[in-house]
Amino acid sequence: MDKPATLLDAEDPAPFTVHRAHGDSPFVLIADHAGQRIPTRLGDLGLSQAELDRHIGWDIGIASLAERLSEKLDAFAILQTYSRLVIDCNRPLEAPGSIVEVSDGTSIPGNESLDDDAKTARALEIFAPYHARITQELDRRSEQSPAPVLISLHSFTPVFAEFVRPWHAGILYHRDTRLAHALLASLRAEPGLEVGDNEPYAVSDATDFAIPVHGEQRGLLHVELEIRQDLIADAAGQEEWAERLARLLPGLLPGLLPDLTHG
Repeated sequence: MDKPATLLDAEDPAPFTVHRAHGDSPFVLIADHAGQRIPTRLGDLGLSQAELDRHIGWDIGIASLAERLSEKLDAFAILQTYSRLVIDCNRPLEAPGSIVEVSDGTSIPGNESLDDDAKTARALEIFAPYHARITQELDRRSEQSPAPVLISLHSFTPVFAEFVRPWHAGILYHRDTRLAHALLASLRAEPGLEVGDNEPYAVSDATDFAIPVHGEQRGLLHVELEIRQDLIADAAGQEEWAERLARLLPGLLPGLLPDLTHG
């Protein structure tokens, strides 16, 4: 971790931003695909801005939603700065999807034939500090009561591989269903919402990093929430979903966190 920087220049932003660093809420919000920046040294990865603006480049709308939800809950939030096309911060480093050469039919010229040093630089300068900051925060909060509650925020494209996805949101989980099932039931009780149960994706050790490592390995309450991108592409949609989640999430905790039951 002490190697000299070989990727990020002085003018490049830090690999993450933190909001409400001293928030009192037990919720810890993370957004692995919040940003779409490309390090200066990588140019544009050989892509047009239109391609970088697509869902392949980032989770559209999730950064603003995370910031709004952080404010409403008074919750710590950490947002990843760089495009998932540089390195995917929700993939194990050994996973094929860590640094993709093709995404949803689009070739990524800047990711082709990378040597080990180039891959390592992305891992050390973007992936590692982002997850180290999450670890630091969860370590600090785990010494307090109640324990932290991890919310991993993502968004998904309405159409993928010509399939029109019917869900407004999806609740994703792996081994631990406690918070996931509670939030699933709450969202399904909202009028007019179609909510996927491990749809449009599911969490696994092979394809995901944040939930298995920061949630499951620690035994924390956690959930991964996916929201359809057209619903949070503008400020009105972001505010609607932030208000909804701020209303629903706190009410789920007393039945799940013993420290809050008699608080």
